[in-house]
Amino acid sequence: MQRLDLGTTSAYSSKGTASSISESATGSSIAPSIKLSFSFSALSVSSEDSPFPEVRASVSNIDDPEMPAMTFRMWVVGLSLCMISAALNVFFNFRNPAPSVAPNALLLLGYPLGKFLSFTLPIRTYRIPLPRLPWRRSSTVDHNGNLLPPPPSPSFSFSLNPGPWNIKEHALVFIMANVAISSPYAINAIVVSEVYYNQVWGYWFSLVLVLATQLTGFGLAGVCRRFLVWPASMVWPQNLVACTLLNTLHAEEEVSTTPAPTKPSIITFPSLDPSSHPSPMTFFSRLSSLNPFSSPATRRKPITRYRFFLIMTFINFLFFFLPGFIFTALSVFSFVCWAAPDNVVINQLFGVSSGMGMSVLTADWTEISWIGSPLMVPWWAQVHIFGGFVAFFWVLTPILYYTNSWDLAYFPISDNQPYDRFGKVYNITRVLTTRDTFNQTAYEEYSALYLPATYAVCYLVAFALSTCVITHTLLYHGKSLLAGVKRIRVETDDIHAKLMRAYPEVPDWWYFLSIVVFFSLAIIAVEVWHSTVPVWSLLLAVLLPMIYILPSGFIYAMTGQGITLNIVAQIIPGTLLPGNPMANMVFKAYSVQTLAEATSFVQDLKLGHYIKIPPRATFLVQLVSTILASFIQVGVKQWIFTNVPDICKPEQTSQLTCPHNQVFFTASAVWGLIGPTRQFGTGSIYHPHLYAIAVGVVLPIPFWLWQRRYPQSWIRYVSTPVILNGISAIPPATGINYSSWFAVGFIFQYLIRKRNFAWWAKFNYVTSAAFDCGTVISLIFIFFTLQFPKHGSITLNWWGNNVYINTADFQRTALREIPAGGIPWQS
Repeated sequence: MQRLDLGTTSAYSSKGTASSISESATGSSIAPSIKLSFSFSALSVSSEDSPFPEVRASVSNIDDPEMPAMTFRMWVVGLSLCMISAALNVFFNFRNPAPSVAPNALLLLGYPLGKFLSFTLPIRTYRIPLPRLPWRRSSTVDHNGNLLPPPPSPSFSFSLNPGPWNIKEHALVFIMANVAISSPYAINAIVVSEVYYNQVWGYWFSLVLVLATQLTGFGLAGVCRRFLVWPASMVWPQNLVACTLLNTLHAEEEVSTTPAPTKPSIITFPSLDPSSHPSPMTFFSRLSSLNPFSSPATRRKPITRYRFFLIMTFINFLFFFLPGFIFTALSVFSFVCWAAPDNVVINQLFGVSSGMGMSVLTADWTEISWIGSPLMVPWWAQVHIFGGFVAFFWVLTPILYYTNSWDLAYFPISDNQPYDRFGKVYNITRVLTTRDTFNQTAYEEYSALYLPATYAVCYLVAFALSTCVITHTLLYHGKSLLAGVKRIRVETDDIHAKLMRAYPEVPDWWYFLSIVVFFSLAIIAVEVWHSTVPVWSLLLAVLLPMIYILPSGFIYAMTGQGITLNIVAQIIPGTLLPGNPMANMVFKAYSVQTLAEATSFVQDLKLGHYIKIPPRATFLVQLVSTILASFIQVGVKQWIFTNVPDICKPEQTSQLTCPHNQVFFTASAVWGLIGPTRQFGTGSIYHPHLYAIAVGVVLPIPFWLWQRRYPQSWIRYVSTPVILNGISAIPPATGINYSSWFAVGFIFQYLIRKRNFAWWAKFNYVTSAAFDCGTVISLIFIFFTLQFPKHGSITLNWWGNNVYINTADFQRTALREIPAGGIPWQS
């Protein structure tokens, strides 16, 4: 079979086109309500390439089995990025607003680091002599009886620099960094337990619990790889973007240093072909090539991706000083509230702290990317998400609030904390026993738990989503799922599966052993530290993701839409273990995180499958990086809570107010302490929420029937789960996060992509990564040099940093005053 060194160039099928790249890069080729265009019964897998055009356009169909992957420099770069991203994302998890280190930013950063090591490390092979086995003969004789020289002494050889930095090393680095891209869900349970329930568990309990929740899904992913990784029909569209970037980076050097071949082995866009451009210009004149609306025919030689990345990162690093420190009002640009600071209604509609965020714009990238980078989400998905947001939060929520439905007008219209009947933040300690369980008598004497308007609507939507996603899956993908399960055993291997036969597979017992070991850690955590979590609840918690992993994985792999366990994982422990918030939080963290990590690990396994990485290398990299990230993440959490004053309090000077943990706490109070029966049962003011479950069952049906009757109608693009699931970030997100996110997405994902696809294809993802990196670096610099020293006393006290604080929005003023004696209620 033909081989090509992907370390210096990248091979693609000649069938790939620029249009197919555009579809795979955005995910728009897999329409939200359209099944993938293939039939399992008539699937024809080519012996030379993948049967799917999206994969052909993004993934190389040639491999070099001799290309090194598990190298010293891979471990150095990968572990470094893993530790940095783990620490930063845990730190940012406590901040409001909270940026995150984007996966593609780490992918781009790994490239120059790897190139640097390949340039600086010594190019030589080191040999370590091994002892000669005593039973081996030191010499032998030939057929004539002549004594032959003794064989060479056994040795182990390795090289710090085995050759050019290659795509397999880079992909493993990306997998390692991607493991630590989000804060462990279990840390939320630990923080809430310490801050709100006064239960301090310590470092080792936190570490054991985090390891258990992170790595049980690792074993589950490996067990399911024959269903979700090996078949060609499991496309995993999320990986196509990463494959495109990886192949582009490792092909760009070849394109820039060698003449263009007669029949190029890589996919190039006509406007980006180096041979079609004149000689290089000066730096300032080349900036004109950055104009995304200029004509490709008139544009001169474009700037390289990495130079563009560095320029945009530096610009964003400098710019963030404005909304991040110098003029913080630009971050919460509620200019209408500044003009009428005491007008409650105006502040509720246009405010960004406790309002609906109708001010629309912000100059803070951390606010814009709160729900994800708008440069990464496909345009059709952005339309769905913003349309659902407008319908539910800019239309339905004000209607419910200003009609005082569910007594909503007595509280702020938007907040991420529950309230009591006296208009104060709910005091959980008043309904706890000395053993931190529910006290029914104290509850009846104190108050029911009241939700702000946006939070109440959030639960309403979540109830509908829990059944809507099942109905949508059965209607739109039911036949494919059933056929896929049957076809998995007999589906013909595509070229990628055939190329992977060159590498030994990971035995199943390795993954089964991982499940047993890390589930045992969960049992140790709840038993050794004498928590209130029964062991049988852990068995039930791990059973849920085992049931959902295949249906969720199939949907995720083919359409990019997964199934969430949040509602189910809270209702079950809330019903079986009422009045026990710790058990509810651990159950939820274990169940939700196991499914999330399992799908994430499967996605990375598929990436390794596409890049032709030895499976055992992927196994070891995932395991080591996850364990290391867990140590780092728990350690950073402990350091923050030891050294940062007023952590998780609204007045925290560095904005470490723990917004995600407040949401987690509210959920623990609603589902674990008060319980589903008291909060949503018969007689509760929130009992109508339960009808949303039935609404969710039937919601996709009219759209499905309509598109079957009129296949060419625009209704075929409607995806009700995307509409419902996309707005789940509120709270703590507000309207300004969605409106600014949508505005930026409209510019990049619609205007630029439509008018200048060549520029978009080359620079869109690089721009997103540069925005993330520049903002993150600037935020860290500001925090450690200006905010953290002297307990936050280094400030700029002027109008631009104070005007938004002195408003009814930031004072969380409600529309109505609480009646004397509190809101009447009956337990």
